[in-house]
Amino acid sequence: MLGLPGGSEWLIILLVIVIFFGGKKIPELMRGLGSGVREFKKASSVDNPDDTTKDKKREEA
Repeated sequence: MLGLPGGSEWLIILLVIVIFFGGKKIPELMRGLGSGVREFKKASSVDNPDDTTKDKKREEA
């Protein structure tokens, strides 16, 4: 049965990531991932026609 990894599996995954990328590179990777997610959210909220709060703010400005 396939499911989400448990506690020991997450530790092994994290250990493999540290081995591949090194401790100094991980913060840069996370920062890049965070900015990518932020840009995605910003783009998806701008293109959403159901979001009327953004339209009201534009009309007031």
